[in-house]
Amino acid sequence: MDLTQGSDKKKHERAKKMMLWFGIVSMAMTFAGLTSAYVVSKSRPDWLNDFELPLAFLWSTIVIIASSVTLWLSKRMILNGNRKNASALMIGTLILSILFIVFQFYGFSEILSQGYWFTGAESSVTTSFIYILVCVHLAHLIAGIIVLLVLIYNHFKQRYKPGQMLGFELGETFWHFVDVLWIFLILFFYFYR
Repeated sequence: MDLTQGSDKKKHERAKKMMLWFGIVSMAMTFAGLTSAYVVSKSRPDWLNDFELPLAFLWSTIVIIASSVTLWLSKRMILNGNRKNASALMIGTLILSILFIVFQFYGFSEILSQGYWFTGAESSVTTSFIYILVCVHLAHLIAGIIVLLVLIYNHFKQRYKPGQMLGFELGETFWHFVDVLWIFLILFFYFYR
C-alpha cells in the first residue's frame, strides 16, 4: 500500500493511526524491558518463590476485560445510531476503569498486609518488580481514562457518527492495548514464578 496515495483526509488519518502505533510499540517495549529484568532477577538468592498475588488482581482483570467489551459495544451502538445505549456503555466503561483502579489499590493493600513493602527492610526484589510493573501500568491506565473522558465528551458533542469515527477508533485502540497489556502482566505474574 502506497502511503502517499489518497486524499488529504485519508493521509491525515493514516498518519494519526501510525503515530498511535508507534506509541503503542514503545510502551510495549517498556514493558518487555521490565518483564525481562524480572526474568533475569528471578535467579537472585533473595527472590520470593512462594509469593502469591492478591485475588484483587484477578478481579481487576475481569473488570478490565468487561471495560473493553463495553467500549467495543458502545462503538457498535454509535454506528447503529443508538446514542442513548452508546452513552450508557461509555459511562459504564468509565465506571469499570475506576473499579479496576480500586481493585489495584486493594491488591496493593493486601501485599502490604502480608508485610511486603516497595522499599526498606520489609521489601524484596520480587515485590518491588510487581509494584513497578503495576504502577507503570496504572499510569498508562490513567492516560486511558483521560482518553476515555475525551471520547465521552466528544460523544456528547455528537462528533462521532458513521464515517466520522477516527477519534473514537484511536481511543478504542489505546484502551484495548492497555487492557491487553494488563492481561499479559497478570498471566506473566501468575505463570512465571
